[in-house]
Amino acid sequence: MKKLWKILLAIGGLIGGILLISNKNKSTYKKDLKDNKAKIKEVKEKISKVEKDKKKTKARIKNTNKKIAKTKSKTKSTKSAKKTTSSFKKKYRK
Repeated sequence: MKKLWKILLAIGGLIGGILLISNKNKSTYKKDLKDNKAKIKEVKEKISKVEKDKKKTKARIKNTNKKIAKTKSKTKSTKSAKKTTSSFKKKYRK
Protein backbone atom coordinates (compact mmCIF):
# COMPACT_ATOMS: atom_id res chain seq x y z
CA MET A 1 0.00 0.00 0.00
CA LYS A 2 2.87 2.39 0.81
CA LYS A 3 4.31 1.81 -2.65
CA LEU A 4 0.97 2.66 -4.26
CA TRP A 5 0.75 5.92 -2.34
CA LYS A 6 4.30 6.83 -3.34
CA ILE A 7 3.51 6.19 -6.99
CA LEU A 8 0.29 8.26 -6.80
CA LEU A 9 2.18 11.05 -5.02
CA ALA A 10 4.89 11.01 -7.72
CA ILE A 11 2.29 11.15 -10.50
CA GLY A 12 0.50 14.02 -8.73
CA GLY A 13 3.79 15.87 -8.30
CA LEU A 14 4.62 15.35 -11.96
CA ILE A 15 1.23 16.70 -13.07
CA GLY A 16 1.57 19.64 -10.65
CA GLY A 17 5.03 20.45 -12.00
CA ILE A 18 3.78 20.40 -15.58
CA LEU A 19 0.91 22.72 -14.67
CA LEU A 20 3.28 25.06 -12.85
CA ILE A 21 5.62 25.27 -15.86
CA SER A 22 2.74 25.86 -18.26
CA ASN A 23 1.43 28.63 -16.00
CA LYS A 24 4.79 30.40 -16.06
CA ASN A 25 4.83 30.29 -19.85
CA LYS A 26 1.35 31.78 -19.99
CA SER A 27 2.27 34.62 -17.65
CA THR A 28 5.33 35.56 -19.72
CA TYR A 29 3.20 35.34 -22.84
CA LYS A 30 0.64 37.72 -21.34
CA LYS A 31 3.41 40.11 -20.29
CA ASP A 32 4.91 40.05 -23.79
CA LEU A 33 1.45 40.56 -25.24
CA LYS A 34 0.88 43.65 -23.07
CA ASP A 35 4.28 45.04 -24.09
CA ASN A 36 3.52 44.49 -27.76
CA LYS A 37 0.13 46.18 -27.43
CA ALA A 38 1.80 49.20 -25.82
CA LYS A 39 4.34 49.37 -28.64
CA ILE A 40 1.59 49.09 -31.25
CA LYS A 41 -0.26 51.95 -29.57
CA GLU A 42 2.86 54.14 -29.68
CA VAL A 43 3.42 53.35 -33.35
CA LYS A 44 -0.21 54.18 -34.20
CA GLU A 45 0.13 57.54 -32.44
CA LYS A 46 3.26 58.30 -34.45
CA ILE A 47 1.52 57.25 -37.66
CA SER A 48 -1.40 59.57 -36.99
CA LYS A 49 1.02 62.45 -36.33
CA VAL A 50 2.89 61.74 -39.57
CA GLU A 51 -0.39 61.59 -41.52
CA LYS A 52 -1.38 65.02 -40.16
CA ASP A 53 2.01 66.44 -41.12
CA LYS A 54 1.68 64.86 -44.54
CA LYS A 55 -1.67 66.57 -45.12
CA LYS A 56 -0.17 69.91 -44.10
CA THR A 57 2.79 69.56 -46.45
CA LYS A 58 0.51 68.52 -49.34
CA ALA A 59 -1.55 71.66 -48.75
CA ARG A 60 1.62 73.78 -48.75
CA ILE A 61 2.80 72.18 -51.98
CA LYS A 62 -0.57 72.85 -53.56
CA ASN A 63 -0.39 76.52 -52.55
CA THR A 64 3.14 76.93 -53.88
CA ASN A 65 2.16 75.28 -57.16
CA LYS A 66 -0.69 77.79 -57.48
CA LYS A 67 1.73 80.66 -56.83
CA ILE A 68 4.18 79.30 -59.39
CA ALA A 69 1.45 78.96 -62.00
CA LYS A 70 0.28 82.50 -61.28
CA THR A 71 3.77 83.98 -61.69
CA LYS A 72 4.41 81.95 -64.85
CA SER A 73 1.21 83.26 -66.38
CA LYS A 74 2.32 86.84 -65.70
CA THR A 75 5.72 86.47 -67.38
CA LYS A 76 6.17 87.11 -71.07
CA SER A 77 7.43 84.55 -73.50
CA THR A 78 11.07 84.97 -74.55
CA LYS A 79 10.71 82.85 -77.66
CA SER A 80 10.54 85.75 -80.10
CA ALA A 81 13.44 87.56 -78.40
CA LYS A 82 15.62 84.47 -78.71
CA LYS A 83 14.65 84.15 -82.35
CA THR A 84 15.58 87.78 -83.01
CA THR A 85 18.97 87.47 -81.34
CA SER A 86 19.79 84.27 -83.18
CA SER A 87 18.89 85.87 -86.54
CA PHE A 88 20.97 88.93 -85.62
CA LYS A 89 23.94 86.68 -84.84
CA LYS A 90 23.52 84.88 -88.13
CA LYS A 91 23.45 88.13 -90.11
CA TYR A 92 26.13 90.22 -88.46
CA ARG A 93 28.49 87.93 -86.59
CA LYS A 94 30.17 86.19 -89.44
